[in-house]
Amino acid sequence: MIAALSEAMGEAPEARSKLLGVKGGRAVEATASNLAVSTAPTMVAMSRYTGVLYDALDYRSLPTEVRQGVDRQVVIFSGLWGAVRPTDPIPDYKLKMGAMMPGLGRLALFWKSILSATLAESAAGTVWDLLPNEHSAAWDPSVAARRIKVRFLDDVIRDGKRKMVTVSHWNKLLKGALVRHVVEHGVDEPEGLIDFTHPEGYEYDSSLTVVGNTTTEIALVARR
Repeated sequence: MIAALSEAMGEAPEARSKLLGVKGGRAVEATASNLAVSTAPTMVAMSRYTGVLYDALDYRSLPTEVRQGVDRQVVIFSGLWGAVRPTDPIPDYKLKMGAMMPGLGRLALFWKSILSATLAESAAGTVWDLLPNEHSAAWDPSVAARRIKVRFLDDVIRDGKRKMVTVSHWNKLLKGALVRHVVEHGVDEPEGLIDFTHPEGYEYDSSLTVVGNTTTEIALVARR
């Protein structure tokens, strides 16, 4: 994967921008980082990755025993590395799971068989699957003994009618706080969220739970 990425960074600027999903100066910076992944300094994944999900998780503020729980239980999907644990040391890079890599194809499909086989043992218990769509395509969830999928919904009034609207824009922020709660309280059943009120006002609604053979879909709802 590193060899393919290095070769792709030699393509024309337009091709690199399309692959990386950024333009201009950001594309130049990302190209330089990608060319240096084999030799660049590293930091643990939980410090390397940034964004609203990680802000909401607020890993550094967790008590030591809870941080250790995150380190043991959380798996982060990566376009370049496949999957990493929070304490895995990684360099700076830019490559999305949904990227189309020359010679390898869509990265999610490239990783699917590898990750599914690798994660089968780790997925022997309950798996809280909070992956976005492009990352979900990178593994076969049937390897999990039991999977809990979570939806965040806004209960709103539109055109005089009450509707449940799936949250998309703030999805990552909402998941970060949920990860913190699940690990901190050792939650492995949806009912463990009954007393959980999300910082953004989302609460577990058991009436919307859908139970399948190995997958249970639950919803956290905010009344607007």
